[in-house]
Amino acid sequence: MWNRLSQWIIDYRLTSILVIIAITGVMGYYATKVEMSYDFARTVPLDDPDMVYLQKFKAQFGEDGNIIAVGVKDSALYKLDNFNAFRQLTKEIRTIAGVNEVVSLPVIKAIQKDTANTKFFLEPIFPETIDSQQKLDTALAFARGQKVYMDRIVNTGNGATMMLISVQKEVMNSSKREALTESLLAAGKRFEDKTKITLRYAGLPFIRTIVANKVKREMNIFLYASAIITGVIMFLFFRSFRAVIFSMIIIGIVVIWTMGTLGIFGYKITLLTGLIPPVIVTIGITNAIYLLNKYHLEYAKSKNKLEAIRVVVMKMGLATFLTNLTVAIGFLTLLATDIIILREFGIVAGINIMSLFFVSLVMIPGIFSWLPTPSEKHLRHLNFKVMGGFLQWVDGMVHRHRVAIYVTSIVFGLLSVYGITKLHSVSYMVDDIPEESQIKKDLKFLEENFSGVMPLEIVVEVKTKKKRPLIDLKTMTKVEELETFLDSLPHVSKPLSVLSLVKASRQGFYNNNPARYALPDKGDRNYVLNYMKGQKDNSGLFKSFVDSSFTKMRISCQIADIGSVKLDSLVHNTIEPRMEQIFKPTGKDTIRATVTGSTKIFIKGNKFLIDNLKESLLLAFLLITLSMAILFANVRMIVISLVPNLLALMITAGLMGFFDIPLKASTALIFSITFGISVDNSIRFLAKYRQEILSNNFFIPKAVSDSILETGKSIMYTSIVLFAGFIIFAFSDFGGTIALGLLTSTTLVISMFTNLILLPALIMTFDKPKRKKGEHLLIDEFDSDFYGESEDEEIDLDKIKIHNRHSAAE
Repeated sequence: MWNRLSQWIIDYRLTSILVIIAITGVMGYYATKVEMSYDFARTVPLDDPDMVYLQKFKAQFGEDGNIIAVGVKDSALYKLDNFNAFRQLTKEIRTIAGVNEVVSLPVIKAIQKDTANTKFFLEPIFPETIDSQQKLDTALAFARGQKVYMDRIVNTGNGATMMLISVQKEVMNSSKREALTESLLAAGKRFEDKTKITLRYAGLPFIRTIVANKVKREMNIFLYASAIITGVIMFLFFRSFRAVIFSMIIIGIVVIWTMGTLGIFGYKITLLTGLIPPVIVTIGITNAIYLLNKYHLEYAKSKNKLEAIRVVVMKMGLATFLTNLTVAIGFLTLLATDIIILREFGIVAGINIMSLFFVSLVMIPGIFSWLPTPSEKHLRHLNFKVMGGFLQWVDGMVHRHRVAIYVTSIVFGLLSVYGITKLHSVSYMVDDIPEESQIKKDLKFLEENFSGVMPLEIVVEVKTKKKRPLIDLKTMTKVEELETFLDSLPHVSKPLSVLSLVKASRQGFYNNNPARYALPDKGDRNYVLNYMKGQKDNSGLFKSFVDSSFTKMRISCQIADIGSVKLDSLVHNTIEPRMEQIFKPTGKDTIRATVTGSTKIFIKGNKFLIDNLKESLLLAFLLITLSMAILFANVRMIVISLVPNLLALMITAGLMGFFDIPLKASTALIFSITFGISVDNSIRFLAKYRQEILSNNFFIPKAVSDSILETGKSIMYTSIVLFAGFIIFAFSDFGGTIALGLLTSTTLVISMFTNLILLPALIMTFDKPKRKKGEHLLIDEFDSDFYGESEDEEIDLDKIKIHNRHSAAE
């Protein structure tokens, strides 16, 4: 098959390359359609009951995570000029496209009663024109008595205040949010320049926009960095600009295909999919190195360019296919998850890693068949002996000190198991952002002064035959008990609900006496509610908190971003049990309270995420094991090949436990990705070992030595390239991406050592090769020569220990 394919590629190389160029043109068009993701990363399936309930909640009451908070803590704000500037800032922000409403101290209104018409009306607390500090101080004193606002937008303890900006849904989840954020920051900057007062920004729409912009910037930086770093390594190896340039062009084509795949499937660029292009570059470089090295090796032998290219396709086609396949499996197993962001990442990465195989196998032979033949300088790397000394040491260790290798491996394994027991899973709604970043500092400011800005929603529903049961005094008293409990929790803000409006209305009824901010009692209930009848809600605010039948209401809180573990405990072990206790059924009427909102979905999503990633890793293990079974058809060799790679993964997991690196989307992905990549080392080594065992009449010591000294160089070189390609992620602004870079590169280096040292040791101890008559395994088609047979060295007989079995028995 590969012989016919090699001839076809040579005969139709121009046609094949033109087809690839045409496909690239189409992919380039779709790549221009790709957008950044501004949505909250959905990790819970749409048909999950909690997700279904949240969608119904949004349809009923509107969005829950559409608020941007702007905080201030400076006594200078209450000086007349600065206060007027803050009012002007509020007005300016209201005019920004995409802003629904802005609530801030200078524009709050008090409820007043109109005795003539028996209704309430709203009156601004701060007149449009305030011409003296004394008038401002008087208005501020009155504002402090408006309990509905205090400790919601004003911290009564230290005077901090915040502005709440409601963002339109269609703007919040689109690129239009960038313009809104830029306009908001520009207006804030003008205010800061004028008043010298610092503003703090937080809220999911704002943070997601900043994060999305950082993702876009980092994707470009990492793409260029990976190309430059791996390109430099490739040049140092081949000493050929054209080898590097054309390899980069070929890899660049697949990067375009990657972006085009995102466009075709309608996927957006997320923190995960933004990592795919630099990963494609890194893995693509290893493909190019193997194919070009084989081309140079065969040309050095035959001095015939086309014959060398034919041999490259014929001998390296299967090798390249299998190594790309095992890597792709690590990504494609994410398709088995129910989590959209992981499935998108897996399918785009998996498809395009296999595209790398197709494009590399067609274009590298095709292009280099038209280029000049390699010069003596370009072939100099075939005598590359820098790594020889280390491999000689490895060879000696494998032959003479296998017991030490096993003891060391067992010790590392046991330490890893202990580290794994310390491994934990935790993530944050605003995750991976450095603690010293301005975003995190601003978020901490708002958490310290207003208990946070992350949304937590509770829906209270009354099932009864009574009309408008929510305004029943007994029902309101129970809801108030829940709100008082919520207000007592340290990480939860003061709740806001229709009860807040009822209490404020009672205060308004009693001429805004702060002491009257409470639920109506039996004595004044009818008077207060009589004023509320027929009130028009032009702002739609009332509709956002209660349905038209007054059977379902919303209690809205903000919560600090305290992490998935604490949030889970707070919701399921504290809030929900208390709700069940308060709303215990009595009589025919039942009241049910349900926690919902983005925060609850985030808690559930984190559990979903880890469980799904564990399943995908298990699936990757099974599929790669099946691939090894097809290659070797030998259970013993399958086990031998998997042990070194599983040990590498265990060590990495142990390191995560020891260094308190939590499991989350970015870090859990490491295992599926690196398992597929590291198994390539085992396949290459075992393929070479299979060739050597057949050519050396099944003499294991010499076959192992030759495999170490030959394939060891290719394993080390590609590991260096992969390390350099992944370590660049360690320079990210996101903690998860940093961990991904560090841990992936660390795992690949550990895998290099386990495959160079432990794998041959296991072969020496446990393999008992026997050739069956007519036996021909798929692995026999695998060509793993990297430097050629010319560098084979004679076996060092001193390395072989011959044990006298009779003496041992005695």
